[in-house]
Amino acid sequence: MKELSGNCIVMYMSFLYHVLKKSKMLDMIGFVDPAHTGVIGCGNPTERARSLSASYERGKPGQIFLVPYNSGCHWMLTVANPTEEIVYFMDLLKRRLVTGEWRTIVDNSIKIFNAQKHRKGRKTVQWKNCAGIPEQMGDKTCGYWIMHYMRDIVEDKNQELSAKWERKANHYYTMENVDVVRAEWAKYVMKFKDN
Repeated sequence: MKELSGNCIVMYMSFLYHVLKKSKMLDMIGFVDPAHTGVIGCGNPTERARSLSASYERGKPGQIFLVPYNSGCHWMLTVANPTEEIVYFMDLLKRRLVTGEWRTIVDNSIKIFNAQKHRKGRKTVQWKNCAGIPEQMGDKTCGYWIMHYMRDIVEDKNQELSAKWERKANHYYTMENVDVVRAEWAKYVMKFKDN
C-alpha cells in the first residue's frame, strides 16, 4: 500500500481500456495520461490546458475523459465532458471542489476545445462536486481509490455521475474492494512480463 506513481495508474487505465473495448464502450469514455497534466514536470498551466484539449480533440463527440491529477502529493480524479462543458471532481480527502490552478487549467482546456470546434460555449464551465464518493482510508492510498473510481465509472453503463456520487452518502470501499483493483493491476502487468 505504498504511494502510487503515474505509471502505475496509466497501466491500470490500459487495463480499463480493454474492459471498455470488450463492452463496446470505447466511444463513451477516454483516458488522459497524468504525465501530461500533473504539477511536476508537465509544463506551465497553458501547456497543460493545451495538452488536455488535444486529448478531447482526439476523442469522440460526447465522450467523457477520466483525468487523474496529482497536485504534487495527492491523487484526485477529474471527469471532463468537454462537449457538455461539465466537469465532475473527485477529491477523496476533502470531498469538495478544487480551486486555483487545476480548475483554471481544466476550464481553459474546454475553452481551447470550443475554439478549435468554432463553438461559442458557455461563459463558465459547470463544475460538480462528487461529495458522495467513498472516502480514502489511510494516508498513502489515494492512487488506489482513484483507480477504483475509474473502475466504477467504466463498469457503469449509466454514465450519470452526478446521480451516483453528487450527494453525500454512505458509499465506502473496503480493503477487499481495493485488493480487487490491486489484483487486476498485478495480473495485467504480469501479462507483459511473460512476453
